[in-house]
Amino acid sequence: MSSLKGKEAAKNQARISSFFPQSPKKITRGRSPVDLTQENDEPLPKRRKTTSSFFPNTAAAAGRVTQQVPTARHETVPTSLYRYDPAVHEHPPATRDKEKQAARKQREERLKHLLLADDNVFARKQRGEEDEAPEEEDGEDVQDEEEESHLARNATEKFKELMGDYTNPGARTKKAGKRKAGTQVREEIGPSGQAYTAMELQVRDFKRDNPGTILMFDVGYKCYFFGEDAQIASKLLGVVCFQKRNFLNAMIPVHRKEVHLKKLLSQGYKVGIVEQTETAALKKASKNKSGLFARKLTHLYTAATYVDQLNSVDETEPTAMPPLVCVIEQAAGGQGINERVLISMISISASTGDVVWDQFEDNHMRTELETRMVHITPSELLLPESGLSESTDKMLAYLTAHTHVDFKIRTERFKTTMSYTEAFDLLSKFYTDKSGTATASQSVKSGELVAAVANFPKQVVIALAHAVKYLSTFDVADALLETQFFKKFTERTHMLLNGNTLTNLEIYRNETDYSKKGSLLWILDSTTTRFGARMLRDWIGRPLVDKEALNARVDAVEEILSTQSGKLTILRQLLRGLPDLARGLCRIQYGKCTPQELAVLLTSFSKIGKAFDLVDRPDQAGFRSPILNDVLFTLPKLREPIEELLMAIDTKAAKEGKKEILWTDEDRFPEILGLRVVTESELVDELRKVRKQLGRPALQYSDVAGEEYLIELKKSEVKEVPPTWKLISGTKYIRRLRTPEMTEKLEKRAQYKEALEAEANRAYSLFLQEISQNYYGLLRDTVNKLAIADCLLSLALRALQDGYVRPQFADEDVLQISEGRHPMIEALRDSPFVPNSIRMNPRHKVITGPNMGGKSSVVRMIALCAIMAQIGSYVPAESMKLGMLDGILIRMGASDELARGRSTFMVELQETNDILRLATPRTLVILDELGRGTSTFDGMAIASAVLQELVQKTRCKTLFITHYPEIALELERKFPSAVENVHMGYMEEQRINGTREVTFLYKLTAGITTNSFGIECARLAGLPESILRKASTEAETMRSLIEQRGKRNRLRKCLRLMQNTLRRSPSDTQASSSLAELRALAASITL
Repeated sequence: MSSLKGKEAAKNQARISSFFPQSPKKITRGRSPVDLTQENDEPLPKRRKTTSSFFPNTAAAAGRVTQQVPTARHETVPTSLYRYDPAVHEHPPATRDKEKQAARKQREERLKHLLLADDNVFARKQRGEEDEAPEEEDGEDVQDEEEESHLARNATEKFKELMGDYTNPGARTKKAGKRKAGTQVREEIGPSGQAYTAMELQVRDFKRDNPGTILMFDVGYKCYFFGEDAQIASKLLGVVCFQKRNFLNAMIPVHRKEVHLKKLLSQGYKVGIVEQTETAALKKASKNKSGLFARKLTHLYTAATYVDQLNSVDETEPTAMPPLVCVIEQAAGGQGINERVLISMISISASTGDVVWDQFEDNHMRTELETRMVHITPSELLLPESGLSESTDKMLAYLTAHTHVDFKIRTERFKTTMSYTEAFDLLSKFYTDKSGTATASQSVKSGELVAAVANFPKQVVIALAHAVKYLSTFDVADALLETQFFKKFTERTHMLLNGNTLTNLEIYRNETDYSKKGSLLWILDSTTTRFGARMLRDWIGRPLVDKEALNARVDAVEEILSTQSGKLTILRQLLRGLPDLARGLCRIQYGKCTPQELAVLLTSFSKIGKAFDLVDRPDQAGFRSPILNDVLFTLPKLREPIEELLMAIDTKAAKEGKKEILWTDEDRFPEILGLRVVTESELVDELRKVRKQLGRPALQYSDVAGEEYLIELKKSEVKEVPPTWKLISGTKYIRRLRTPEMTEKLEKRAQYKEALEAEANRAYSLFLQEISQNYYGLLRDTVNKLAIADCLLSLALRALQDGYVRPQFADEDVLQISEGRHPMIEALRDSPFVPNSIRMNPRHKVITGPNMGGKSSVVRMIALCAIMAQIGSYVPAESMKLGMLDGILIRMGASDELARGRSTFMVELQETNDILRLATPRTLVILDELGRGTSTFDGMAIASAVLQELVQKTRCKTLFITHYPEIALELERKFPSAVENVHMGYMEEQRINGTREVTFLYKLTAGITTNSFGIECARLAGLPESILRKASTEAETMRSLIEQRGKRNRLRKCLRLMQNTLRRSPSDTQASSSLAELRALAASITL
């Protein structure tokens, strides 16, 4: 539409000459191509005589009676205005000059009004073809409107300059001389061969200043991507990418900006939002009124630094708050340069304010670092460009490339690693600067934070400094202001489940489609709040090892099940429907909380504070459990501070987002009151004048498409309107206009509104800072207590299920499960799970049995029951008794890691090495088919040696699954008091055709089995029967050969032992040992 206006304006300007006669030909009204004095498009009556309103008679305008022209011909000729009139010379020259200036000014305004304004005759004729459609609609390309508006403003300025040149020829000559003497300005040509527009130059500057960032430009009612960003947006967002002049373009609607922004962030991109920094009213009053809108990079986001809105509707996983993790490494010796390192890390979740730090030594496989990464699941890594070892880089690269989450992990690098002195100075400055602001809490002002930071390990301080520096660029560094909420990843009161354990036991997600369903978290999570769900995830990944704390947690669950107190009902109802209070507090802390969100948060906190009566001591809350009493003791403390905050604001105005009328006490922010200038009364007065002028006493203002205070007239009535009125919009039959006085008052009103809005934003920001300063600690502690209550109620809900029982905790080192069941398999399958019992005495169990017989399911069941018990949950069993386990280590399955240079067998052995290194007498170790990745004899030798190490030195609890019955027999004979052989029960039947039919009983049974029934498993898999028959024959042949070889070897050994015994005296200890071994060996030989 704008381009059409420009073309029509050009045509209009070309026809100015039609108003002046070029030859002495007779000029008649009917032959004029266009009558510019006519306000509508209807044809004129044929013989009607009028004079042009474009060049009015100056004498008539002055109110004098001019000399009549004898013929009508002279009335139709525009040059008749310039004929000599004797009456004109009767007045003094000064009066004539004033009248000429007034007439000339009126002509100029009329000409500009007709040729360049929106209500010119040609544009009106073009719009008249539309049937009741708005004259000025948003085009498909909003960018065009801004650029062409810029061109129109330039055209207006050029027209004024042109008029000035004709009225002052001397000035025109001077300008021409200056242009000739000066340097000629050359337009810059872009890659398309066309000159860069002002908007394109602005885009180019932003892209040059922000490399590696996808920029979204707010232009009108759309967001634009340019260049390579447009290609990425087209691919990921499914929008069209097209070439326009010098840049590729892609666009999205403004109201969908947040949705598309999250998509880009989830793919690991850094995204910047470029917005206008001046409004139309401020622009009109500024020196840049004829240029483009000034823009600025107002927001910068990554997945880890984006704080979503409160209770976002498109958030599917409440526990998914992926943090930023900064890793620093230092060599710690060892045989190689990368063998042992000291790793320091800090994890910050900007959305919830959770900060976790740790420092640990790691081996050359970086298993400790991998364990922490699996627990934390970061969305962004902050790493040094140099300084990390090759093993660490490989592990982190593998992590980012082989993640099974819904987002890609972004890696950000910093060039140089700070020294400890530089890091401490930066943190000291950060906390000192904050102490002088309104956002500073008491701990910041008192210097407690700096003292707390000084107690951190030096490498952790360096990692924290880099995190502060990085997060400050995103305005979310305030998450690090309260070190009282920092926590160490590894603590003595918690068990650390390593990465293999989390994966093999499917703690957080299943290993089929990597979703939550089918995991232990899915079984236990019945929380009603998002902050409660996040805390339960932390409980599950870090079970307790402190017996006293564990009993307190289980006591609380038991009391929830047994009590009839109405307070628990109130607590359940209170938790139901609460927003994400932890995220809301972070949004307040960052100053991103909207008035609507603040109203929701304060109302929710008020509801929490009023739910229970205030008590003096926790033991007066009415429960036996100290944990429940502490929760009910903390919540009423909110009542007074929240009531004070609610009294300060008008919640109705807050829900409507009206910051300018938000405050109940207007003296709180007097600057806002001073800016409330009421201009509506002046506009009403102006309406009265318009009514009188038009003779329409019932005329009212109309509002259309966001435009207020419009005079709406029929098209036929526009001719009665003075030419100074401005056309705003219209349809085929209606025009909407404003008087100059209205426009002036509305501009003044808009400037006041913008100043009021700026002051209201400042006042609201101060209010948020006041909340953060005075109440953040109390509010955060309340959220933590509510999360604990939510977790306990969730565990109690699981305990209500049939067949769940409270575990018993003992001081002695014991593990007994009676009729235990696998919690996930039981929930997923309709058929009942066959329960199993186990008593870890002896401490080492060697499990044999057929393939598909349920060996892995049984050992997983034992480990899951142990984890559930030490979380504080009831367990699926008839009874369970255990001493505190300090860890559960698992080596199970077969997979390679070629990206890290590790084959399947190498992965198997390195995981086994980690188990040998980390296991203690209080650890439960599970080894599944160790040694199967290499030759039979090598595999058997490794498996036997590892198990002997665990039995003799580590002395942990071991569940050892193997298909090598020889190992089981040998170890049980060698360590009869420490090793016990068990197997999965089955029933075997021989068919007429020679095949065997195996029925799995899935029951753990004492003894050993030598059959694995691999061929029967292959039959279930559908292998051809001919192959299976051949395999059966080969298996019998090989078994016979091995048995004969074994017998011969045992006979040779018997002879050697006999010779050793005969050569030595009977009193020799070695002779006695050889004799005992000979007897055992002779008993095992069956001829």
